[in-house]
Amino acid sequence: MKPRFISDIHLSDKHPELTQAFFTFLNESKEACTHLYILGDLFEAWIGDDDTTPLAQEVKNALRTFTDNGPATFFIHGNRDFLIGEAFAKETGITILPDPYTLNINDQKIVISHGDFLCTDDVDYITFRNQVRSDEWQSDFLNKPIAEREEIAASMRDASQEATAEKSNAITDVNPAAVHDFLHKHTPDLFIHGHTHRPNIHNIELENIAVKRIVLGDWGKTGWYLALNSKNIDLQEFNI
Repeated sequence: MKPRFISDIHLSDKHPELTQAFFTFLNESKEACTHLYILGDLFEAWIGDDDTTPLAQEVKNALRTFTDNGPATFFIHGNRDFLIGEAFAKETGITILPDPYTLNINDQKIVISHGDFLCTDDVDYITFRNQVRSDEWQSDFLNKPIAEREEIAASMRDASQEATAEKSNAITDVNPAAVHDFLHKHTPDLFIHGHTHRPNIHNIELENIAVKRIVLGDWGKTGWYLALNSKNIDLQEFNI
């Protein structure tokens, strides 16, 4: 297997350069990898699978072209696009995975996640996350007209940006104790996640456990992806 992993692309109408970079990445990856894992926040916001905007349709078409006779493609919900559902998956040929999810790749136990649930110091965010991930909230939201959903999503996005700007880096990062507890529970060789926008490879020693925690980068002026080939780990940054 030659999988690739990406997260936090944050596609939106405001940044067409990211959309083009994503399409270029798909074109290049179709022959370069066997599996693609998108670990959340593909979109800056997703208001429902009935979204018919040009951006939504362009991305759906690009993913369908990629998955047709191409790499098996998987998706984990992020904090921005947790409303992506089975209709989107069917249209694009992707498979939605639960968060976290365990894989065996090249004889390594790998756990993948968006990673936001480990930011336990950010109490306000965890409370919000629990609210919007509930079936009741999502059903109520998706039953609203698209125009109203767009207004709510824009308001939530603005509130999130304002709140994040006022928080310290420590609060918005993963909690070390929560990470250690999670790794003790799952005992992976590799733990791969996004969300924090702090790309790095952390070597963690916990009693008899040696784990690499690999944090994927967000896309902006540069993009990031992780490639695994045999047991080689290649966290790549590229210009956009």
